[in-house]
Amino acid sequence: MTFSLAAKDPKTGRFGLVLSSSSPAVAARCVNLRAGVGAVSSQNVTNPGLGPIGLDLLEGGATPDEVVARLRDADQYIEYRQVTVLDAQGRSAVFNGEGTLGVHGFAQADGAVAAGNMLADPAVPQAMVDGFLDSTSAQFEQRLLDGIIAGLALGGEAGPVRSAGLAVVDDRPWRLTDLRVDDADDPLDELQRLLTLWLPQRDEYALRAVHPEAAPSYGVPGDR
Repeated sequence: MTFSLAAKDPKTGRFGLVLSSSSPAVAARCVNLRAGVGAVSSQNVTNPGLGPIGLDLLEGGATPDEVVARLRDADQYIEYRQVTVLDAQGRSAVFNGEGTLGVHGFAQADGAVAAGNMLADPAVPQAMVDGFLDSTSAQFEQRLLDGIIAGLALGGEAGPVRSAGLAVVDDRPWRLTDLRVDDADDPLDELQRLLTLWLPQRDEYALRAVHPEAAPSYGVPGDR
C-alpha cells in the first residue's frame, strides 16, 4: 500500500527517502535514514523494526544484498514485507515477499531505488527513478519529490493516496529535512507546499543548532 523512492545526492552525499500511501502516517513507519550510512524502507505489511536493523548492518559493513539476506532471517513474517536498501556507495537491493500486495515492482539506478505495491501500473517505480534523475532542481529534496510525483502521474497506487513524507539526512546526527503529511486529500500536493515553505529556512535552522550565536533571528514577536 506504498510507493517509495530512496536516493543519494552525488554532490553532497546526503540520503533521502520520499513515499506515499493510502494508509495514514506512512512516513512514521517506513522512513529509515542514517547519515553516511544509507536508507532502508520496510513497506507493504510494514515491520518498522527492520529499518534500524538494516541500517546497523549497513554501518557494520554489510552490502545491500547481505542486508536483505539478514533481514529475511530476522523476521519470521518476512514474506509479507517489501524492503528496499540503499548504501553509502549508492548500491541497492530490493526484497519482495510472496505476500506483497497487488501489482508490485521496483526499479534501480546508481544511487537510487524505488519500489511499490498495489500499484496502478507496474512502471510506476521506473517512473519515480526517471523523474528523480531527470529533475533539474538544484535542491535534492525537490528532486526526490519530483521523482514520486512522476510516479503518481503514471497512476501511483491503485487506490487514492492519503499520506506522504520526505526526509533527508546529511552529516549531522538529525534529519536535515523531515516533512510529513499524515492524512490529506492530496498529500503530495500538500508535501510540495510544505517543502516550498521549508527549503528557504532549512539551512538557518541547521545553523541555529550548531552556531546559535551566528544564526539569524526567528522574525517573530518576542524574538530580540
